[in-house]
Amino acid sequence: MRRALRRAPLIAAAIASLAYGAWLGLVRIGWILPLPWPDQLILHGPLMIGGFLGTLIGLERAIGVAHPWAYAAPLLSGAGALWLVLGSPGPAGPVLITVSAAIVTCIFVTIVWRHATVSGATLLAGCISWLIGNALWASGFAIYRVVFWWIAFLVLTIGGERLELNRMLQPTRVVQVAFIASVSVVVSGAALTVLPSPITGVRVVGAGLLGVTAWLATCDIARRTIRQRGVTRYIAICMLTSYAWLGIAGGTALVSGAFEPGFVHDALLHTLFLGFAITMVFGHAPIVFPAITGRAMAFTMRFYVPYALLQASVALRLAGDLIDAMAGYRAWGGLLNALALLAFVLNVATTVRRGSS
Repeated sequence: MRRALRRAPLIAAAIASLAYGAWLGLVRIGWILPLPWPDQLILHGPLMIGGFLGTLIGLERAIGVAHPWAYAAPLLSGAGALWLVLGSPGPAGPVLITVSAAIVTCIFVTIVWRHATVSGATLLAGCISWLIGNALWASGFAIYRVVFWWIAFLVLTIGGERLELNRMLQPTRVVQVAFIASVSVVVSGAALTVLPSPITGVRVVGAGLLGVTAWLATCDIARRTIRQRGVTRYIAICMLTSYAWLGIAGGTALVSGAFEPGFVHDALLHTLFLGFAITMVFGHAPIVFPAITGRAMAFTMRFYVPYALLQASVALRLAGDLIDAMAGYRAWGGLLNALALLAFVLNVATTVRRGSS
């Protein structure tokens, strides 16, 4: 119980980042809402990625290694996110989140040093990608120029976790080589986006995302666990749905090479960060949140409500971005995105409480 109470401020910082990031996203997409500082609109992505996902991932890693120093990672990313929201403009927030990424990287260096595996090395490469993206952001690079490093961070983090879970299937060397080749292409493309050929880099990222999608769709254990019932089936449905969104994002990147902000760029980023990454968060919630809070979580069919709302909202937003005749629905897709996130948070809070009673 004491450990759960100590983690509560970190969880609160992650949820606050999610809430304010979603609020900024609604303003960016056209909804007229109060905005304390107009220059904060650009912080929508950093709050969602570094503040929310970064803090949750950092906290999960710290719990896993059980070293007090590791908790500096979620503490710094949460503090950095709060500084972005409440502090004065400047490098402090990005620097704090960058240091957080460095600490998470150190966590995986120690893990890989003790027990070298392909999945561990992939997770380490994902952390390094996050660190590089954050360092470029802190040094003054525009967010749209570093966001593909953040994409590599999430794809390698999730891919490495799924590879680790698939160890019971005893993947062959060919399967592992195919995985390594796909994630390597993603990282190579991210590196190209900060060079004079960013459009080529985006297309290379897209090819890598399609490779990762193909690997997940054919090799992931979710293809088997979807035949089960209850929470196991729910998790598998979320996994397979997120892989479909990853494939759509990869195809969009490969065909368009959308590097600079615009409708296609928006479609690419939100298909990946919402359709792929957040659906993955929804699916992992019954596993991750009990580990973080130290409380059981009562699974019910209500979990499918935010899941279904998220899928519909991403599809509507994607259509609004890519189809001229549906451009008017783009803002409604964004609003439904936010409502899906709200429904998810409320569902997690109520089911954790119910599970602990």
